[in-house]
Amino acid sequence: MDAREKILEVAAKLLAEAPAADVSTRAVCEAAGVGAPMLYRLFGDKAGLLAAVVDRGFERYLASKRAARPGEDPVADLKSGWDNHMRFALEHPNHYRLMYSPELTVPPAAAREAHDLLHAILERCAAAGRLTVPPALATQMIMSANVGAALSMLTRAEQYPDPAFSARLRDAVIGSLTRPAGPPAQDGVPVAAATLAARLRAEPPKAFTAAESGLLGQWLDTLAGS
Repeated sequence: MDAREKILEVAAKLLAEAPAADVSTRAVCEAAGVGAPMLYRLFGDKAGLLAAVVDRGFERYLASKRAARPGEDPVADLKSGWDNHMRFALEHPNHYRLMYSPELTVPPAAAREAHDLLHAILERCAAAGRLTVPPALATQMIMSANVGAALSMLTRAEQYPDPAFSARLRDAVIGSLTRPAGPPAQDGVPVAAATLAARLRAEPPKAFTAAESGLLGQWLDTLAGS
């Protein structure tokens, strides 16, 4: 095991055992048997170390999401993704709280990848005619609600005694952004626009130039957001 991996393993263990979502570089160095100069050479500073620890902790979770095969119903996949996100947060509270801590000045790559994976599912929802707003907006809304709920349950558990709270919030949020399968209603211009925009991004028409596809996509996104 090289020095970098040893430091990360020790830091992850200390983080999991810590009463708060934080560890000191001195404790990490002592437990790993390395000097502070090596730690700073490998990670830059404490924020860089903690960001690397978060990314390492989230790797197994993200790997399972990367390997997941899309189901026939993208909205069902969306709900499953919410539940998996919440389950990971509750099982790894310190890693999760640290990932979204405003004090972490180095953004973990895991946060961006989780956002991108959610956006990919929402693109599928839009292409299937199931999304009522543009995928980018839906990604922001669902991620904000999912992360907010997880952090609330972690930091104020006594205020959320209902075990069905997460599922109820999930259904309320996703239900407000999606529609049942089937033909869109006659007044469903935003739904139709979001669907066409997603299909355009997935399979750009060969008859269009890149500029034409980009302009059409911009118009459709505007209609979808209306």
